[in-house]
Order: sequence, then structure tokens, then C-alpha cells
Amino acid sequence: MSGTGPPDRPAREVCAELVAELMLADERLVCLDSDTGQFARVDFGAAADRYVNLGIAEQNLLGAAAGLARAGRIPIVHTMATFAATRALEAVKIDVAFGGLPVHIVATHGGLSAGSLGPSHHALEDVAVLRTLPNLRVVVPADAADAACLLRQCLAGPGPSYLRLGREATPRLPPRLPPVRLGRAQVLRPVGGDVTIVGCGPHPVRLAMEAADALAACGIAATVLDMHTVKPLDVAALTAAAGNGTVLTVEDHWAAGGLGSAVAECLAERGIARVRRIGAPDRFFPFAGEHGDLLERAGVTVDRVVATARAMLAEAPRRP
Repeated sequence: MSGTGPPDRPAREVCAELVAELMLADERLVCLDSDTGQFARVDFGAAADRYVNLGIAEQNLLGAAAGLARAGRIPIVHTMATFAATRALEAVKIDVAFGGLPVHIVATHGGLSAGSLGPSHHALEDVAVLRTLPNLRVVVPADAADAACLLRQCLAGPGPSYLRLGREATPRLPPRLPPVRLGRAQVLRPVGGDVTIVGCGPHPVRLAMEAADALAACGIAATVLDMHTVKPLDVAALTAAAGNGTVLTVEDHWAAGGLGSAVAECLAERGIARVRRIGAPDRFFPFAGEHGDLLERAGVTVDRVVATARAMLAEAPRRP
């Protein structure tokens, strides 16, 4: 799968360095780690005493974060996505979300990006699980630059957030204006196309852009949205882009419960468009592999996006 821009640094590295920088400027910030290893080369300087590695104990990690938030601190919690959404779920729900506390979870190895570690570390359920919790923002950036920008915005806002990152470096998206804004979808291809493709996360958004190029070669215009904020969903942007009546979603997640379900729920309630969801099928992936290879096995590919879009358009007349 080719990229839309030059390779970037891993978003998790960029965000780790940003956290250390921000901690120097704001004494309320505390970095809590679950022995991820990603801070081994990070220099916290004068803020070093506010970095705490609690080890591989995710429930304790979130409980401690909630206590610190109650005491006036702003904890930034680092763990792997599947452990935040499953092992520590009760603490996220009761200790953090229930009180609307300013705890910010930076979760790495989202989707199939932990491919080499096998199904115990695959995070194909986290968006589905966490977007159901009141008060909790769910954010899935498309590249490292957006991840850093959205982390800053999460920290500046009230309440808790869940920022889902991958593992390895991914290509940069093309430069675009206006800058990425929390809660606002990015329109990567103009509204008004024959079909609308909505993605979140590095690989799905890139696949959406590549599919739009392939569809254009067939005479089909595609609107593309980067729905980096899955909760709260940008309903206004989505409904405007869905006016063509044909919407498909792309995500590095099980097809059930994630971005696709959020989009389908929104549009079904308004009777606006038909929706097809492209994500991992309803099964586990009991093997190790590279991220791109696992996405291929899951059917999250450019070819599938293109074929699905063409099939949807063939099913019903296009809207004028």
C-alpha cells in the first residue's frame, strides 16, 4: 500500500516528546506509564519527578490517574489500546468517565498495528467499547502531526479523552487547511461527489484517499472525510457529505461497533444515506504479522473500497 506523503515518525514517539515538553510548561501535567518503554530516551528535565512508571498494571494506572485528577493534576496515561479498553475498562468507566475527570489516555498499538504480538495485543474493539462511555472523547488521528495537534487540544479541553495511536511510522497526509480541529471532520476531498468515504486512523484514511484516486479514474467522484474525532461525531459535516446518499466507512477495527457503526447510527436516524462498513470481519486473527499484511488479510484494502463503492452506486440511481 503506497503512502500519500513521505514517511513520518511514529505518532507515539512524537507524542511522548510533546508530553515532556508540555510538562515543563505546566506543573499540573503528570505522565503515567505502564512500562511501555517509549519514554526510555525522553528527557523530562525538571519535570522528571512527574513521570511515574506504575508497571504493567493498567487498572491501577487508571485508578491512580483518577486520584491525581481529583487532586488538581492533569494525568496523561500511556498504555496499549487493547489494555485500556478491556483490562482497565472498569477503572476508565467508574473512576474516570463517571466523574468527567481530565484524564487523557494515550493508547498505542491501536487496531492491528501490534501485529507481531498476536491477537492478545490486537486492538479491534477499543473504539466500540470506549465510545459508549459518557463524557469520554475518542480520537483517532491520521498521522503524527495531527496526533500531536489533537493531543494539545484534548489537554486544553475539559474532561477525559482517549487518543488512539499506532505502533510504527506511517506516511504523512498531504498538507491541508484549516488545521486539524478536535470534533471537526477534515474534508480531504470536496463535498459533492458521487460517493462519500469516511475513514479514521493512518491506514484507513490513506486507503480512502487512494481509493478516491482510483474511482476518479473510473469517472466517479468521491468525497473523503477524515473523521479523526469519533466521539463526539461531527454530525454536521457528516450529514452534509452524505447528501449523495452513498456512504462507506473504512477503519482499522472490527466492522462492528466502531467508526462505521457510529456513522451508520447517525445517518440511519436521519434517513439520509445507505452505509457500508469496511473493517475487520467478525473473527480473531490468531497469527502474527506486519500491520499492512494483517489489514490485507482483514480485507481493509483499496480494492475493496473501490469495489464496494462501485457496487453501491450500481444498486441505486445516483441522486441529482
